[in-house]
Amino acid sequence: MTALLEVRDLAKHYAGKSGTTIRALDGVGFTLGRDEVLGVVGESGCGKSTLGRTLLRLVEPTQGSVLFEGEDITNLSRRDMNRRRRDMQIVFQDPFGSLNPRHKIGTIVGEPLVIHGEADVAARVAEMLDIVGLPPDAAGRFPHEFSGGQRQRIAIARALALRPKLLVADEPVSALDVSIQSQIINLIADLRRRFGLSMIFISHDLSVIRHVSDRIAVMYFGRIVEIGSAADIFDRPVHPYTRALLSAIPRPGLGPKPQRILLEGELPDPAHPPPGCAFQGRCRQAMARCATEAPGLQIRRAEGDLRDTACHLFEAA
Repeated sequence: MTALLEVRDLAKHYAGKSGTTIRALDGVGFTLGRDEVLGVVGESGCGKSTLGRTLLRLVEPTQGSVLFEGEDITNLSRRDMNRRRRDMQIVFQDPFGSLNPRHKIGTIVGEPLVIHGEADVAARVAEMLDIVGLPPDAAGRFPHEFSGGQRQRIAIARALALRPKLLVADEPVSALDVSIQSQIINLIADLRRRFGLSMIFISHDLSVIRHVSDRIAVMYFGRIVEIGSAADIFDRPVHPYTRALLSAIPRPGLGPKPQRILLEGELPDPAHPPPGCAFQGRCRQAMARCATEAPGLQIRRAEGDLRDTACHLFEAA
């Protein structure tokens, strides 16, 4: 698999109260292949959205590197980064808040084309609206005239107008009615195949993640705790946190449902992270070692195979 994106030790820290440091991301690393979809899942507050924004430098990383086609974009000047943005686009969670209510849809979808000096903007806008299933007259209307699902189609049309190589989809259906969610998910899947997109698909909904992803990264407290193929993660989860998340999913027609694992307690305070493994306070299998030594994400032998996981329960391969 040829890597389009390589993320190395990526971190984003914020200044907290009384001199504390909030570690929203804390040493994240992974690769993304061309034409691959990596699903990113975890509880609210685990760092998923921060990861998506940091990858595109919508927020600046505190440390680490992001290599896009072998080029470290974390060191690019503002001008060079703007050049790279045509290849890297994002769809946000809120389809209304991401659209300027004062602009007509034609202007919104055409804006990236104008910024990057593309020709035949009106024709390209009409093409993109048609591709996402909106009528031609949509270009002359305002965002408030559309439903939530239609507004998300507009946001997708804008993101794909420049034919990017990478799309970050940050909870793109969580703000929509359940009846509309599947339509948008299927649209994104169709466009992924049509344009040969690589994607980072962020969601708290594991059922959605399974539907769209080739591989899945499970995040907890600013770190990836397990990463593997969608089949491996769903059929043979190994990290205790992953197992707990999956145990809550309804599995009609998929055989016996695993026993529900209830996670007690809350995420640790990001301003005062615990020593050792951040999951130790909620883990039924925690050992003495977990209280003092934070496990790094590495290939470990678990459940008879090799898996990238951050857990002391398994020996490194």
